[in-house]
Formats: sequence, C-alpha cells, structure tokens
Amino acid sequence: MKHSVMLALVLAAGWGGLAPAAGPERVTTNTSANEQLLYFTSTSLLADDRHLVFLGDRTGHPNIFLRDLKSGAERQLSTNSEGYLKSYVYFDGRPYRGFGKASVSVDPVHGVVYFLQGRQVCAVTTGGVLRVLAELPEGQMTAFTHVSADGRRLCVPTTDAAAFDGPPAQTDARVQAQQLNSYLRVFDTASGQAVVCERVPQAWITHVQFSPRDSRLILYNHEWPADCGIRRMWLFDGRQHLRLRTEGEGRSRGDWTCHEMWERDGTAIIYHGGYKDGPSYVGRVLPDGSGRVEIALPKMWKRYGHFTVGHPGELVSDGYYEQPDDPRAGHGAWICRVMVDWAAGKLAWQPLCRSGSSWKSQDSHPHPIFNHAADAVYFTSDQDGHRAAWRIAVPPEKP
Repeated sequence: MKHSVMLALVLAAGWGGLAPAAGPERVTTNTSANEQLLYFTSTSLLADDRHLVFLGDRTGHPNIFLRDLKSGAERQLSTNSEGYLKSYVYFDGRPYRGFGKASVSVDPVHGVVYFLQGRQVCAVTTGGVLRVLAELPEGQMTAFTHVSADGRRLCVPTTDAAAFDGPPAQTDARVQAQQLNSYLRVFDTASGQAVVCERVPQAWITHVQFSPRDSRLILYNHEWPADCGIRRMWLFDGRQHLRLRTEGEGRSRGDWTCHEMWERDGTAIIYHGGYKDGPSYVGRVLPDGSGRVEIALPKMWKRYGHFTVGHPGELVSDGYYEQPDDPRAGHGAWICRVMVDWAAGKLAWQPLCRSGSSWKSQDSHPHPIFNHAADAVYFTSDQDGHRAAWRIAVPPEKP
C-alpha cells in the first residue's frame, strides 16, 4: 500500500497529530529465563506503579515474582515445582497439579496476589506470606480468575472437566452436546468461604471480571462459541444473567466478538471483534446492555490483537494498526494508544512502538496494559529471544 494512502486512512480514522513516543525499555532483566506480564484482565502493577508482578520460569517451573522498578530488587512469591496446571489456554498442562498460569490476579491496593496451585486457591502477600483460602472440587477445570476492586471477593470460574476431553477447538461443541456446566465460584478473601456458586448451564466460561464500582456485577464470557457475536458476552448481577450483545438470532450470526473488559470507572464495557464478511471493530456497551456503539476499523486492518483500558476514552492495543512497510501477514506489530470519541464514532491511533513479539504462543502475546497513572504502557515481548516485560512512556496529548 502506498504511504499516502495509509496516511489518508489514519487521518480518516481520527489521527489528531499526537506526538510520537520514545523507544521502549526492558523492565525484567533475567536474559536466560522467560518472564511475562499477567493476563490483561488483571493489572500487573501495584497501586504505587513502582512494583511489578510477573511470571517467570527461572526456577525451571513457572512462579510469581515481584520487582521493585526503582531499585531493581526482586522477590519470588510462589514456590511451585510441579510444572503448570491444565486449564484454559494451557491445555497441555498437568490435570489438578502444578501452578495455574492462567489463574493469577492482583489486588493492587492491598498488595495480595491470588493464584491456583493444583486445586488449592491461594493468596500471597508481597512480603511472601502464603495462605490457602479454599480447595476446588474434583472434576473441574479452571481459567482466568479475578479479584474485586475492594479486595474482598475472588471469582474463580470452573467448567466440568469432560469439556476438556478432546481437541480444544471443539470444547464448546462438547459443552453443548453433553449439556455440561460452568460455575462462577466467588470466595471471601478473608475467610476463604465460598459465598457464591452460580451454575451456568451449557457454558464454557474462561474470563471473569468484577465491576470496578459494584462487586455484585460479574462480567463473563462463553468461550469460542459457534455464534460468538451474540453469545460471547454476559453479565451476572447476583440474580439474573444478561446477554450484552445481540441483534436478533440471525443478523449477528457469524460476527466475531472477544476480549470484553470493564472501563476503569465501571460505567461501560469495551470489546472488539469482526463483522461477518466485513471489517474489524471496537465496541462499547453499558452494563444493562443499552447504549451499544461499535466503530469499524479500516477494512485492511485485520491483524489480531487486544484492546485494554486506560482513562475513559483511552485504550491501548497490540493489534490491527499497520504501517506501509509492515509484512502483509501476521499478528499486530505495533503497541498503539487509541483515543476514542464514542459519541462521534471516531478513533485516533498513536503508534508508540513495535512490540517485537513473535506471537508464537499465548505467553508471548504482548497483552499491553496501562499503568495506574496511564502515563506508561507495559507489554510482553520475546524480541530478545526470551520473553520479558517492557515499558513504553505515553507522551501527553498535544493541546
């Protein structure tokens, strides 16, 4: 594509003359190990933006580490020596044994990290004090967990293990054919008591997120459903389950929707995907299912990636955006700040840096996140041969 054509497309998408960023810096430093951020539904930073929680395999097994970004001091927070747990994404893991790589979530205010070790639900402080909160029942497989904003509740989604008896791509089909269940299991983080165990029939739930403003509201998904455009995103309010995207049984079939995430203030949910036989899009919907806005991206922007949240109206993405010299095929090459005017339906893309990631595995996905101040973006990249956490400063907007 000619540079002038691409520039015109960026301008049409809402480019507002945002200043370019300086180059990224590597913030984890063990060059002989793989180190990565947590999954993007959890922050990897404590509230002070000085301490980073990350996963690393320097011990020969995956474990949790804490790094002081100012002094460089590090502490190992978990002592796993049993490999990694079989769960969503990590289908080749050990059933009911090992460290849950997909299970880690951080309470950034109180400095507590939650994770699964086999069937045990664990909590560890940044000082290294470990507690076992609860034990999950037999015959259940797990996925990504989430801790509430007030630190009082932990949600652990589980699915009947029979759903995993076969090729991963056919999991939802098995759930439907065998009428299997998922469960929203909510634990009190002080006592370990199970306070909610909500059965969700014929569902494969892999992502759960408490509302930042109301921990009674749990955003969750149906993973890899055949009708992803209308069955992906759901909200449980403690009494009923609300589907968040539907235009009727026919019109949305064939659309692709994923990576739903609360805005920081809890006022809405953002997500992205692609229309059937059409362009990719980024969307926003209110918690009651109303006020849905979807903004189509340029038709040639098909590079898979993620959108995660900063301040309201601000996102970061590791996909979709292209420059003329980018290879024709592949996943997203750029970490971009995206300013969104939902009312006007406009996006302004500010490329910050190339991620350099190979995207060869789930662990090497960049999964960029803003820090709490939203003046820097952290992401994972294996550009040096091993995975590491990187940081790129976010320049201020031009007035």
